[in-house]
Amino acid sequence: MKKTFVLTVLFVLPIVVYLFFASGVTNFGKLPTLTENVSNLPPSDSDVSLKGKITILGFLGKDIEFKKGNAFNLNQKIYKRFYEFKDFQFLMVVPKGTEEKVSELKKELGSLSDVGKWNFMYAKENEIQAFFKGLRTNLSLDDNLSTPYVFIIDKEGNLRGRTNDEEEGVKYGFDATSVADLNNKMEDDVKIILAEYRMALKKNNSNRDK
Repeated sequence: MKKTFVLTVLFVLPIVVYLFFASGVTNFGKLPTLTENVSNLPPSDSDVSLKGKITILGFLGKDIEFKKGNAFNLNQKIYKRFYEFKDFQFLMVVPKGTEEKVSELKKELGSLSDVGKWNFMYAKENEIQAFFKGLRTNLSLDDNLSTPYVFIIDKEGNLRGRTNDEEEGVKYGFDATSVADLNNKMEDDVKIILAEYRMALKKNNSNRDK
């Protein structure tokens, strides 16, 4: 009897635990949509688009040299962990006239990782303000057109975030100055949205095979 119990614990229990967690992942809720169909990107010569990509969107402002710490935090904590996913990209909207500063930043980031999915879009000040307002968040840009917060935009152009964050309630963005916010919250939310699309893809492929 004792031997049977031990064998049950050793062989059956792990299977039960696996099925429990597998079921939990399968039925895990989607990352909440906070703003549907955010405004179109400002006019630009760039071919970067929000549609069809999971985008980490940021606003570095005029004084990019003072935002390098934010960029490095994002690069190390988020970008390097997820950039190999096919439909993943970073997009930083910056004022026209910052091209030289951006080039310097990309060079420094390039010494740490492949920056192929770090995209920068140059726009006029009023265009940046209008685009940011289109996110419809409880945040704002400073006088230099920057914010430490970055945002998750899904493939359909919707802003995703949290509706019941333990500290902020509705959480529209993630503070790039806070390694804890990037590690403990943003990384998890990016994983959720990537898993969401992977599961949707598997479901579509399964339906086609029937």
